[in-house]
Amino acid sequence: MRKNNFLGKLTKCAALALAFGIVGGTAFSGVGYVMDNYIMQTEEKDGEKERAETEKIQPIRTSAKVVSSDISGIVEETMPSVVAITGMTQQEMMSFFGRGRTIESESSGSGILIDKDENYLYIATNNHVVESTTALTVQFSDETTAPATVRGVAPSNDLAVVQVALSDLTQETLNAIKVATMGDSDELSVGDAAIAIGNALGYGQSVTTGVISALEREVTFQDEMTGQAISNRLIQTDAAINPGNSGGALINAKGEVIGINSSKYSDTDVEGMGFAIPTATAGPILNDLIENGKTTNTGNPYLGIYGVDVTEEVSGQYNMPNGVYVAQVVEGSGAHQAGIIAGNIISKIDGEEVKSMDELKSCIGGYKVGDTVEITVLIINNGSYIEKEVPVTLTAQTD
Repeated sequence: MRKNNFLGKLTKCAALALAFGIVGGTAFSGVGYVMDNYIMQTEEKDGEKERAETEKIQPIRTSAKVVSSDISGIVEETMPSVVAITGMTQQEMMSFFGRGRTIESESSGSGILIDKDENYLYIATNNHVVESTTALTVQFSDETTAPATVRGVAPSNDLAVVQVALSDLTQETLNAIKVATMGDSDELSVGDAAIAIGNALGYGQSVTTGVISALEREVTFQDEMTGQAISNRLIQTDAAINPGNSGGALINAKGEVIGINSSKYSDTDVEGMGFAIPTATAGPILNDLIENGKTTNTGNPYLGIYGVDVTEEVSGQYNMPNGVYVAQVVEGSGAHQAGIIAGNIISKIDGEEVKSMDELKSCIGGYKVGDTVEITVLIINNGSYIEKEVPVTLTAQTD
């Protein structure tokens, strides 16, 4: 009886163990199925998310390729408007024995075809490209050449216009070239694309690309002829502008000329900083040169004084009225010709108050060379100041 009972209990235990194993196995199989299903769903969701992110990125990559390929199209459209300019200069050299001889040298630059009439093509370039040259030759995009002459120059802005007679060109060349499309540099933003085209180092037309790095950058250079320091507000770009690029075109993504490149403002010790004269500045000057030829009514308007600010503190300490104290007058300038002298105080320009040299320069900058402005000066007389209106004709900064 005990043996049978023991076998019965053993049988029950085995059955229970088997049942537990079946239930446990089923439970773990269920858990495994759920985990596998969860992992698969998670992977599918991650894959969908990755595909979605890829789809978002893809159009940007595509547009980047379009922009890159568009540059060649822009250059192709613009190149017929850009020319290479070769200038010949003569220099007297003295030998060891004191005998003089003339050496002829060649310089290279670039230009932009900006206008045309029934007789001439008009090409914008830099003044330093044509300065002191005895002969000029222009090479067009079809590699034909023609003689050129200087139409007019604006040294204080480093601008010039040369002209080529249509009679010196074949019909094939006239068909191959075209007048450039001028853009508005006032619409530029930092970071905009910039393309520079020019006759770099005299090797022929080449292209460099970059962006607009800065606007209204004040840059000063010394005029080699007069020794005078001249400042202009320029476009800064990281597109390489080398000797020979001078006078070439700085172009936007629309193929419009937005600046005239000038290596004169560059420094060989600095990389990635090229400068161009904005079209907003150059346009009126170039038009004036085309219309009037070698006129002096170009460049930066210039009053012709060195002044000191009469601040509230200075005014109270020295019992002087507010304005700009004239410390020195430049001989031959508009101020000198009008009779303004050292010791006068300038208080107004055309009725607008000026209290500092910065305000005076800003006010004068709104006029053109040759304009006449009413300068209010305060002249000391027996310890008190008398107000006087003085008409001054503004001269160019290099005059």
